[in-house]
Amino acid sequence: MEKKDLSAHTPMMQQYLRLKSQHPDQLLFYRMGDFYELFYDDARKAAQVLDITLTARGQSAGEPIPMAGVPYHAAENYVGRLVRAGHSIAICEQIGDPATSKGPVERQVVRVVTPGTLSDEAFLDDRQDNLLMAIFSHREQFGLATLDISCARFAVQEIEGVEALQSELQRLRPAEILISEDFPYEELLTGFTGVRRQGPWLFEAETAQRLLTQQLQTRDLTGFGCDDLTLAIQAAGCLLQYARDTQRNTLPHIRKLTRERREEGVILDATSRRNLEIDTNLTGGQQYTLAWVMDKTATAMGGRLLRRWLNRPLRDRVQLAARQQSVSALLDQYHYEPIHDLLRKVGDIERILSRVALRSARPRDLARLRDAFHTLPALQDALTPVGAEHVKKLALLISQYPELADLLQRAIEDNPPVVIRDGGVLREGFNAELDDLRNISENAGQYLVDVETRERERTGISTLKVGYNRVHGYYIEISRAQSDQAPADYIRRQTLKNAERFITPELKTFEDKALSAKSRALSLEKRLYDEIIDALAESLAPLQDSAQALAELDVLSNFAERAQALRFNLPVLDDKPGLEIEEGRHPVIEQLLDAPFVPNDLLLDDRRRMLIITGPNMGGKSTYMRQVALITLLAHTGSFVPASRARIGPVDRIFTRMGSSDDIAGGRSTFMVEMTETANILHNASDQSLVLMDEVGRGTSTFDGLSLAWATAEHLAREVGCYTLFATHYFELTQLPDRLDNAVNVHLTATEHEDSIVFLHNVHEGPASQSYGLQVARLAGVPPGVIRNAHQQLQHLEGGDLKPVANMPKATTTHQGDMFAALEPSTVESELLKLDVDGITPRDALSLLYALKGRLQNEFGPG
Repeated sequence: MEKKDLSAHTPMMQQYLRLKSQHPDQLLFYRMGDFYELFYDDARKAAQVLDITLTARGQSAGEPIPMAGVPYHAAENYVGRLVRAGHSIAICEQIGDPATSKGPVERQVVRVVTPGTLSDEAFLDDRQDNLLMAIFSHREQFGLATLDISCARFAVQEIEGVEALQSELQRLRPAEILISEDFPYEELLTGFTGVRRQGPWLFEAETAQRLLTQQLQTRDLTGFGCDDLTLAIQAAGCLLQYARDTQRNTLPHIRKLTRERREEGVILDATSRRNLEIDTNLTGGQQYTLAWVMDKTATAMGGRLLRRWLNRPLRDRVQLAARQQSVSALLDQYHYEPIHDLLRKVGDIERILSRVALRSARPRDLARLRDAFHTLPALQDALTPVGAEHVKKLALLISQYPELADLLQRAIEDNPPVVIRDGGVLREGFNAELDDLRNISENAGQYLVDVETRERERTGISTLKVGYNRVHGYYIEISRAQSDQAPADYIRRQTLKNAERFITPELKTFEDKALSAKSRALSLEKRLYDEIIDALAESLAPLQDSAQALAELDVLSNFAERAQALRFNLPVLDDKPGLEIEEGRHPVIEQLLDAPFVPNDLLLDDRRRMLIITGPNMGGKSTYMRQVALITLLAHTGSFVPASRARIGPVDRIFTRMGSSDDIAGGRSTFMVEMTETANILHNASDQSLVLMDEVGRGTSTFDGLSLAWATAEHLAREVGCYTLFATHYFELTQLPDRLDNAVNVHLTATEHEDSIVFLHNVHEGPASQSYGLQVARLAGVPPGVIRNAHQQLQHLEGGDLKPVANMPKATTTHQGDMFAALEPSTVESELLKLDVDGITPRDALSLLYALKGRLQNEFGPG
């Protein structure tokens, strides 16, 4: 805003408007005394989100000023709510001295809080990553950069295609996304809060390269394997600059850049992640998910790493073997138990170290670090008997820090206050000058009593007393009658009607100390606290390595505990094609059942690449398919799996097409969503993919749906050759194994008992004998009259009579036969095949044509 635009405003509002013009996209928290105030549109937005009162503060430029405020001591709660709603906050503090300021006290924005750059513990979910992402695109090539500023995890990758971008967005679920103003795929970001458009110049390649090498203190990015990632580097440059600007900090804890390669993991698209409910259920919660079952980690940083592993299962057999061996060694003689107990004392040092680097660590952060350092020697002892090489490498990285442990033990109180502002953080005895200042401040009264007693004895003056007032400070007062007995070292300070007041060098020295002791003590304590932060920051790199190793140890010991508690077993990962699972179980549903879970086997190999799965609704088809996918996923994290035995061959991707939902916002019907997901699988699956298809074609008419289901299954079996579990209620599809060498029928069992159905949940070879649809409808509470009517219709349909029954309207009786009953030639087709076209006369041909038409009309009706 130009200066002339501000001239009509009051000096206070001129200052506010100048600061606001520098932060137009953030809500400005403007410090005024004990409150942060918001004005104009910021006030309106905050009042609506926070449900606080919108008031007015006089007038400026002739207009009322809308205003809303929050107490500064409770600001964290309000800031957290606004950030979770997708807003960014600029924190503006008073940096001038009110006593010496002419006009408004000088103010300055000291920090910008955005959804993707949070580091404060109060704002973060302790078991979820909080990612800032930048995306830069060229045609359908995308460069991605992500940063978790609270953990210093900085990563880049390049991917191709919109489907890949959607998959990565679903995997990473960033809290804030930076895109160029000309980014052409913003519709893909629907549902994400905190999308920020940035100027295209902020993605400039040379600037990005310079920023990154400066941050990482290297000549180039070759050592990080990123030199060829032009788009990703451009995204990373914009992201890094944004993070620096918001934190007002050079981010010294960001010292590594990781290149991610999508093909290194077992790829799951966005739909598959949603259907498998890895760490978020279908309603958006975290309960009853795979992570909900698998997460018994001792630390929050271990919980976050576990979720990263579950969301990015690996294909690297060397890494997976190291994890499996570690879990086996931790299970041996229950080594994981003492390790888990000790890790609980370590806490979330990963995020604490980031706050140390950002100079925002609080006293209780340092207390937790102290406790963690004291735990490390016992943890090293507990790791000594564990026989896995990978665990020994983690132990070396974890290391021990006796000097830092001693420093924090000497410095920090056992239970320090939340903030350093009011002091009381550093122990007595840590610093002699601080102790002296505290003693002066806390014991001034007793000191004056001691001085008075000593001076009376020294001088013999009975009327001598020591006092204090705000104007003249400390003094020794003697009555006028005895004032001529004052010693030579007494200096006259004030004459009263009946007394004289004096000061001594000793009392003057004490006065200088006492009057400023409290403020000086607070200032000294803050300086000493900053020196402790500096000492920790000097060891930041090895401490971060220790934190990452502790998090991994936590996940591995957690895998061992889960294997023991849930009866999981070690899977075999080899290069032989196929999947073999004996007595497999669904890891989540098993925990929700009161009755024992019914386990089932699976065999997929070159001769059995497709299972056509039939059986009743609620019979367990979906559960069976999902458990296969989850067992496969867990095996590729290094975890043991819920099966008595499992062998998993090479798997590159897991696809699922399950359930039904529409996309109202995108204008897509349930069937359109289904077909879009099916198309994605048909285009992207390979012969090493695991594909779960549930009820394809049920969203349209019988003939259309059956045709699509048949063609889809046949394409997957013949053209793709992937490992497919194809669940269907189209019994016609059970004929597919007669036409395909690598497809077989299996079914889920059920039995009828006294007009009701009992689901047995066992998987057997062969097709199901019936679907039990009416029995399931009865269980659902469909009225008996409807069930009886449906039974009548079913008897007619099964008898081959497709004419109307009861009072069914004639318009609804369009003939639909069994699509695949006509795979053998009809009589009409047979006669046409036998016909000698060259030997028949035109007259006979015309007569035969009329005859054949008549037969078709008799069979299928006119038209």
